[in-house]
Amino acid sequence: MSAASLGAEKYVSFTTFRKNGERKSLPVWIVELGDGTLAFTTGADSWKVKRLANDPRVELQPCDQRGGVRSGTSVTPGTAKAVSGAAFEEVRALVHTKYRLMSKAIDLAGKLRTKLGRGESASCAVVITLD
Repeated sequence: MSAASLGAEKYVSFTTFRKNGERKSLPVWIVELGDGTLAFTTGADSWKVKRLANDPRVELQPCDQRGGVRSGTSVTPGTAKAVSGAAFEEVRALVHTKYRLMSKAIDLAGKLRTKLGRGESASCAVVITLD
């Protein structure tokens, strides 16, 4: 699939690889950055970011909110990296535009967890370049 078609999806199964090669997939909200890349926001200390530090290979596939891949779709390979600063802010703004109220609710819940000492809100973006 192209970046534009994946970017139009509501949820995408994002697959990273453990050190032993095992695939780990989870659904993410996805946005297209307009330059052929895709991105989403996450916590800088999340397992997906840690796995990317060891292996930048990823696989994307349209899915539902629980990660069940949509039948008739195929896996799209790519590479990904975690970014912060201005790049993170750009992705966060695009996520807010696409997902509106839900993304604001997620941000608010993240801020509340941070204040309670139970985690951190989204603090980096994962930028994906398709193969």
